[in-house]
Amino acid sequence: MNAERFDWILRGGQVVDGLGGEPARLDVGIRGGRVAALGDLAGIEAAEEYDATGQWVCPGFIDAHTHSDAYLLIEPGSPSKIHQGVTTEITGNCGASAAPRWPGYVMPSDWLEQKYPGDWTTVTEYLALLAEQRPAVNSAMLIGHRTIRAAVMGVEPRAARPDEIEQMCARLDEALTQGGIGLSTGLIYAPAMHAKAEEIQALARVVARHGGIYATHMRSEGRHLLEALDEAIEVARVTGVRLQVSHLKAAGRANWPKLEAALEKIRVARAAGLEVAADRYPYTASCTELDIMLPEWAAQGGRAAVLRRLRDPAQRAKIRADIAASRDESYWESVWVGSTRHPDNAAFTGRPLQEAADAWKMHPLDAALRLIDTDELFTGGIFFGDNEENMWRVYAEPWVMVGSDASLRAPTGPLSADHPHPRAYGTFPRFLRGALERGLMTPGEAIRRMTGLPAEQFRLRDRGVLKEGAWADVVALNPDTLRDWATYERPHQFAEGITAVWVNGALTLRGGAETGERAGRYLALGSE
Repeated sequence: MNAERFDWILRGGQVVDGLGGEPARLDVGIRGGRVAALGDLAGIEAAEEYDATGQWVCPGFIDAHTHSDAYLLIEPGSPSKIHQGVTTEITGNCGASAAPRWPGYVMPSDWLEQKYPGDWTTVTEYLALLAEQRPAVNSAMLIGHRTIRAAVMGVEPRAARPDEIEQMCARLDEALTQGGIGLSTGLIYAPAMHAKAEEIQALARVVARHGGIYATHMRSEGRHLLEALDEAIEVARVTGVRLQVSHLKAAGRANWPKLEAALEKIRVARAAGLEVAADRYPYTASCTELDIMLPEWAAQGGRAAVLRRLRDPAQRAKIRADIAASRDESYWESVWVGSTRHPDNAAFTGRPLQEAADAWKMHPLDAALRLIDTDELFTGGIFFGDNEENMWRVYAEPWVMVGSDASLRAPTGPLSADHPHPRAYGTFPRFLRGALERGLMTPGEAIRRMTGLPAEQFRLRDRGVLKEGAWADVVALNPDTLRDWATYERPHQFAEGITAVWVNGALTLRGGAETGERAGRYLALGSE
């Protein structure tokens, strides 16, 4: 062991290594931003020490599915993530990334009206601006399919021509060369829903050449779940790309029985040698824009076109009829209102849609259309479409990791004004506590799902593990007090039980308080 003085020694904790090993009494020495020693470090000096007695010392958690790429520019301290032990975020998911931002690209609604510290177009420009903000967490960004498609086709609701696919491939190649780690799709959203197999496969071949990953919010997570999963696996089979199935679930009561068949499809693909894995969040409700319920024909052409249809009485009647025909009455009991924009709608934020319907003396479907219209497509929706049994059944698979599907938030400042899903604050403590209380997996395996597994899948070199030479992304936690406090009604609440966090060797959280240190890095493909 090198006797040179350490920057930090974490003494007396139970180390959980991120590789599946169970808690073991070890000291951890940190020097130069990396783990320099594991073992009995009694008698060895350090500039700083941390008493980890009674705590687990783990690799920093890796959030495998987030949307923080734009918000890291606004709130680089990333408080909602740091307070739950997250030290690395995989951003740019579901087909939407902050860069490249070519003409024609319209940001997702929750990003659209924020004020940013500078402007950017390319991935290179975005990364330069990100570095100037000194983020507290590491990040690695997927390139959104919708950003690439918009640069070539705008929001046209049609399949791409061969020459357009070629242009998209060139745009993607440039973005990956500049630092993107792969491609994401959101095939449930307009206009990406019009992309055919040849378009996705051509883009995936570009990703495979770069050694990147393809993450997909599939074309369906409900009625056509199995067909959508076949499509995603075929992309991996034909192109050789690594595949990440985003927020794996069987949504909607009628589709819950399909889960086992979906899991078996992935098992078979993995047995055939395909690199397929998945992530999900430990909640039974999903969250996206409320207008996701609009029929496909009504959701095309961008915000202005959609609002024109909603405000035309004849077209609104057709929209209503199409939605009513595709959902039974029990569906409306499962829908809550998320963020709102119009002052008249604020009272229903974080409440069941039925409360708005009762107040306005109308059917919940009509209340939803009123919200979507008056908020001008900025209404958030929370959809209780899964069940606990299926959720934990997904986590039982050894290739399923944890992803919040949430942008970072803060209880004060510009990112405190909306009403997010509680997963923005509580995902990792909720998963760990739930998995252990149910006896679903050992502590070592539960930590691996949040650390070593995503590091391996996303090729994050020397991350997600505690071993000599690895980067010192480290979390100390009290397993007895660990819990999430964020709720659907009151989401802006920090988790409890994360006692200290180091990012690249810098103490970022101690005693539940942020230190002001911000030592996060951007992790491009092949970087250390």
